[in-house]
Amino acid sequence: MYFLTQILLMCLSVSYFAIGGPEEEHGVKYASKCEVCKVVATELEAKLDETGKTHDVLEIGYSVDDVSPKRKKEYKKSELRLVESMEDVCERILEYNIHKERTDSTRFAKGMSQTFKTLHTLVQKGVTVDLGMPYELWDKPSVEITTLKSQCEDLLENHESDIEDWYHNHQGKIPLIRYLCSERALKGGDDSCLKEKGETGSDAKEKKKRKKKKQSDDVERKNVKEDL
Repeated sequence: MYFLTQILLMCLSVSYFAIGGPEEEHGVKYASKCEVCKVVATELEAKLDETGKTHDVLEIGYSVDDVSPKRKKEYKKSELRLVESMEDVCERILEYNIHKERTDSTRFAKGMSQTFKTLHTLVQKGVTVDLGMPYELWDKPSVEITTLKSQCEDLLENHESDIEDWYHNHQGKIPLIRYLCSERALKGGDDSCLKEKGETGSDAKEKKKRKKKKQSDDVERKNVKEDL
């Protein structure tokens, strides 16, 4: 058992601290422009989906005598909704983890990576695991994730007008990942990561919808059988 544990730890260490070029000297591989845009577009659309469900109405305008009627506008169509969503979107990235067992863009995803699940299990079984950092820091955002947050802020700043144009004129017609990433931020560059599928963002959301529909269909079929 001891030797099996040591072999497993060695494999995990190679996965976690793989040595590459200068940028990856300690196993660190920062997000590419494509990965950054994919994550940001996914999170911004997810945030807008959440805030778009409200039926709140804003009163716009100011009157000295407070008698003149104020203009009303639905919150989900307002500039305020976009501003609040953009302010929050980069903070959401700190909920991500780096999944070093994956090699494509899905290495940036929410939830604990399989590598760290295995390491936590070993610790719970009493195995001493030394990653070169305190145990309490294992679940803190990695340098790749904190850098991804900064990259998110840069992308929003550089493409604020593009996002505003999409929000007011193309939302619901063109996916943000296509409008912002393929057609603007990555135009003429590598956008191959946008075609990768995984258990993150809109792909995970779509899978959840399909699962919920299947469960509903199963219940309906069961009720029909009982009626018969």
